[in-house]
Amino acid sequence: MSGLGTDFDPVAVVIDWLDACRQRRLADLLELYANRATLDCCDGGHFVGRSGLLRYWPSKLRAATPDAFELYEVLPQGDCVVLDYRDYDGNTVRTKFWFDDAGHISRTRCMPLGGFGSRAA
Repeated sequence: MSGLGTDFDPVAVVIDWLDACRQRRLADLLELYANRATLDCCDGGHFVGRSGLLRYWPSKLRAATPDAFELYEVLPQGDCVVLDYRDYDGNTVRTKFWFDDAGHISRTRCMPLGGFGSRAA
C-alpha cells in the first residue's frame, strides 16, 4: 500500500479488527484505532476519536446477531483495505479501512452491499 510504513500488515490489522468484533473484545478493538480515528457508518453516522468510538461500539457489540462479523472478502485496494462482511445486524456491508504510519486504523467508511457480498451470496 502506498504511503504506509512496512512495519505492519494492513490486511492482518483488519482481520484482527474482525476477530475483536466477533469475540466482543471492546478494549482490543479500540486499541486498533488511532486516537483521532474517524468512523463513518452505513447509516450516515460519524464518530471521531476515542470518545466517538466509545459511543458507537459498546451497544453494537452487545446487540450483535449470532451471524455477525462473518467474513466474505478482504483485500488491499489502493491506499486502503476493503472488507466485505456481515455487520452487527447481520447485514452485508463493505467497510474501507485507512491507516496511519504506525499501523493504527485512522478512518473507516461503511457502505451497504444490499445483502450480497462481492463473492458470497
